[in-house]
Amino acid sequence: MKRLLIVGCGDIALRALPQLARDYQVAGLVRSAGQAERIAALGAQALTGDLDKPATLAPLAGIAELVLHLAPPDDSGEHDQRSASLIAALAPRPPERLVYISTSGVYGDCGGAWVDEDRPLAPQTARGARRADAERALLAWGKQSGVAVTVLRVPGIYAAERLPLSQLKRGAPVLCAEDDVYTNHIHADDLAAICAVALERGAAGRIYNASDDSEMKMGDYFNLVADRAGLARPPRITRAAAEAGAISPGLLSFMRESRRLVNTRMKDELRVRLRYPSVYEGVPTVVAG
Repeated sequence: MKRLLIVGCGDIALRALPQLARDYQVAGLVRSAGQAERIAALGAQALTGDLDKPATLAPLAGIAELVLHLAPPDDSGEHDQRSASLIAALAPRPPERLVYISTSGVYGDCGGAWVDEDRPLAPQTARGARRADAERALLAWGKQSGVAVTVLRVPGIYAAERLPLSQLKRGAPVLCAEDDVYTNHIHADDLAAICAVALERGAAGRIYNASDDSEMKMGDYFNLVADRAGLARPPRITRAAAEAGAISPGLLSFMRESRRLVNTRMKDELRVRLRYPSVYEGVPTVVAG
């Protein structure tokens, strides 16, 4: 049984662990006792370390044949120092394969066009730039070292516990239909399953859009969630009003990018069958509280 190291033991890792612990000897890099207890309960060994403290990562070299890298970059700059520190730690005795979870934000604004994995990167935010930096570093390392690096570009992750209920409750506005942007989605359970498949079938140096089949604008998604939660639909405003300060800068950054992800490569090469093909199947009826 091969050994698997998970770096970034958050929600997706916890969803994937029951399956992964059956297929591999799993260790997870954690920073806290609480994280250690959660992954141990799901069958994984906890390793204490911190990507922001490279000296703590030395024990990772040679510890596993496979690595699932789910850890996000830190919150500043345009470079992902965490991924650089992970590469340095693994380099003395590199794994056979590494799967990295990136973001579709590396594409930037595409004007609502359909986007496949061959589209040039054009991140518009520092957040997207850090992910693009991590992709470049990991893919270059894989080519130089012989590690089979696979990248999953992930859009908005949702689940019953990951819905925009707080925005809806406070009546935060969204863009009017004529100014609205296309957004993309993947259910957290489907993403966990895609991670497991990528560890098995992902090709070296290959990139996959890990998205569902939804073709939906952001305001329509908020309407769907509001309807399923029994909340009022959000008010609609013009882009000019949004840019003038009616929408928070964090949410507005997503409203400046519009694209529709092509997921054919994921389906054909990884042979993924989505449990929730679109948000219509995946967004549950919830009690807003």
